[in-house]
Amino acid sequence: MGDLGDRRARKKAATRELIRTTAHRLFAQHGFDTITIADVAREADVVVQTVFNHFATKEELFFDGRAFWVDGPATAVRDRPAGVDVLSALRSHLLRFIATDLGSLCTAEQRGYRATVSASETLRMYERGLVFEAEYRLADALRESWADDAEFGHVVPSDPATSAPLTAALWLAAARVLVVENRLRVADGHPAAEVAANAEELADRLLGRMQAGSAAVTDLRTPLSTPARTRDRRVS
Repeated sequence: MGDLGDRRARKKAATRELIRTTAHRLFAQHGFDTITIADVAREADVVVQTVFNHFATKEELFFDGRAFWVDGPATAVRDRPAGVDVLSALRSHLLRFIATDLGSLCTAEQRGYRATVSASETLRMYERGLVFEAEYRLADALRESWADDAEFGHVVPSDPATSAPLTAALWLAAARVLVVENRLRVADGHPAAEVAANAEELADRLLGRMQAGSAAVTDLRTPLSTPARTRDRRVS
């Protein structure tokens, strides 16, 4: 039964990868909005239901394997080395993300991916939802991880429930603005490597100042009790 289960798992993974690579190729060639799930299924030689067995929506299929940044900040905070404070871990991660994202624009594949997103209002809306999801996940990680920071003598917020979502929103917004604005510079013809290096240097200064002045956020305390947070109550 073990071998049979392994074969089934490998076959399922191979089918998923075939659907994803086929879809990404079609989206790159013809645009996201003009390609249907039926087109993807036909090109991959599977039935439509097989596509939906792996991907709930066409948008999910498009971003599959391309949105590591949704979990990245939260993972960087949770998996930081012992003794490294939360904001230092987050700062290091965002600097790497900015440099990598902008540097990758030297490839035709990445430029095509960004052009496809820009050309589709549906994808832009979906990506905005992913941005909010990244903030939610980072806020959860900050709330959990600040408790660990206290054990190492690091300064922690007086009210993590208030400071966590504010920190997540401010830091991710800063990184996002730097990435989006500098993508335009690459589109205008500036070398991607040069733009990435300049953006990383600017981000290091900006995030450094935000970290140094973090007390403006971490000292906040709400006079009201904090309501229970559940995903279905979050409103973006």
